[in-house]
Amino acid sequence: MNWGQKIVVFLLLFYKTQLSPFLPSACKYQPTCSMYAKEVVERFGVLKGLWLTTLRLLRCNPFARGGYDPAPDA
Repeated sequence: MNWGQKIVVFLLLFYKTQLSPFLPSACKYQPTCSMYAKEVVERFGVLKGLWLTTLRLLRCNPFARGGYDPAPDA
């Protein structure tokens, strides 16, 4: 992992461990949006990872069915 990836992953883990426990659970997907973001940033890098995370967050809305939505393979 390069430094950009390490910084983004650190921020995601900070959110997951320090902020998320105080917020109501709202993610309809498995894995959760923050874990999805961590996985795609580690796998694809910061730019593509944040783009895929943005698309995922746009899908996560009150009208979404939710369910299993893994990170893409390529």
